[in-house]
Amino acid sequence: MSQYFDVGDETLWNPSNGASLMFQRQVAVFEAELELPSGIGPMENDECQISPNTLKTFVDALLAKHRRTSHAIWLALSEGFIATVLVLAERAGIEVDWAQRGAAPQAPFDDLQISTDTGVSTSVGEGRVWSAGLREKARELGRLMPR
Repeated sequence: MSQYFDVGDETLWNPSNGASLMFQRQVAVFEAELELPSGIGPMENDECQISPNTLKTFVDALLAKHRRTSHAIWLALSEGFIATVLVLAERAGIEVDWAQRGAAPQAPFDDLQISTDTGVSTSVGEGRVWSAGLREKARELGRLMPR
């Protein structure tokens, strides 16, 4: 059995029921975390419609939160979800402004890790390194996400 994540008549992802259920539960977690709708609708008759405009806002907020966070556990728990959402966004034709996302955060850092080496960068050059990891993870997952 599988389920479908669609934009209109186009299927963006056709995961197994188990992967779909876990993803849907994570969607709810991150919607609550960001206090924003994701644009990923409810699963009805094994089909879920995605609103690209709402998903774009959600993706931008996810990436902004990720960029402002230095907590290693938060990052570890969120990166697989974010990469999965990035694949859906790309397949939906949503462009991410990586240059803007890679710039030093304008808002203060939140959810900081208490450590001498957090691995978080605030320079634009290091911001490119930050985005490269997420982009690579999304590419890897994209090859594994059937349509």
